[in-house]
Amino acid sequence: MQSLSRRSMLKLSLGTAIAAPAILKHTRVYAADFTLKYANNAPLTHPLTVRITEAAEAIRKETGGKVDLRVFPNNQLGGDTDMLSQLRAGALDFFTLSPMILSTLVPKAAISGVGFAFKGYDHVWSAMDGELGSYVRAQIERGGLHPFPKIFDNGFRQISSSTRTIKAPDDLKSFKIRVPPSPMWTSMFQGFGAAPLTINFAEVYSALQTKIADGQENPLVTINSAKLYEVQKYVAKTNHMWDGFWFLSNRASWARLPAEVRKVIEDQITAAAIKQRTDVTALNDSLEKDLTAKGIAFNSVDAGAFQNKLQSAGFYKEWQGKFGEEAWALLQKSAGRAL
Repeated sequence: MQSLSRRSMLKLSLGTAIAAPAILKHTRVYAADFTLKYANNAPLTHPLTVRITEAAEAIRKETGGKVDLRVFPNNQLGGDTDMLSQLRAGALDFFTLSPMILSTLVPKAAISGVGFAFKGYDHVWSAMDGELGSYVRAQIERGGLHPFPKIFDNGFRQISSSTRTIKAPDDLKSFKIRVPPSPMWTSMFQGFGAAPLTINFAEVYSALQTKIADGQENPLVTINSAKLYEVQKYVAKTNHMWDGFWFLSNRASWARLPAEVRKVIEDQITAAAIKQRTDVTALNDSLEKDLTAKGIAFNSVDAGAFQNKLQSAGFYKEWQGKFGEEAWALLQKSAGRAL
């Protein structure tokens, strides 16, 4: 994980024993003792990449150049499933990933993505900064990864299409929709009678461009930053699911870092998460106008009709059984809707 010479390790060990905080307060710039790699699937302009790039610079300055956190955005190191494998193997130090895709390794991580659970951000942050988030982080730790305290925001997801306007659940019948590699996403759209296709995000644009998929679903900030408006015509404001990004580290590699280094990294990443949440909310509030100017036609839907369709399809009963009563009760407590 970290590039650390024997001499540097000895110096750090001695420094930690005598005056650990002093290591992080040098103002002179030295060659990095810790060179760490962070990767994501977000474009350069996405608030996730922007804020973590800022955090990397803040970490570098606060540690006097001892910690060099290198940022690899936009799937430079592979698709989500590839990067998750790299993280687990220790080839990657940090990675941000949707709880839904993380559920392929930690099944209960997907509890925050239950369709139409959260009515708004008040309910989201009450859950994810509270008991539900604590529960999920404990599950992730058991999976061999270390999740940071604050989850980053990806936003409420909307359905886009190149072929038809999605106004009611029946409009999704046989609709070829791209979904990320997650059992719950597939299950939810099958409940609507759609034809979900599992495709990594790195390949979404080309899949839409070549009509392999008729549509996809993502927050507006992603539709904009990934330029999906170039290959889509319609967006239904479904708010069908809230999604975020857990900032993850390989648990064993994280534990090997000195405590004072871990504290600086965690503090700066936590601060970045809070700023990024504000960024995403502000962007999603303004993007409808911008995307309309780029040719996207928006429409609203009756969320209750979609939720009723999932209820009748047995979606909630199925996933309550999979998550178990403890997790489901925590979701119900802060969701804002009866499920």
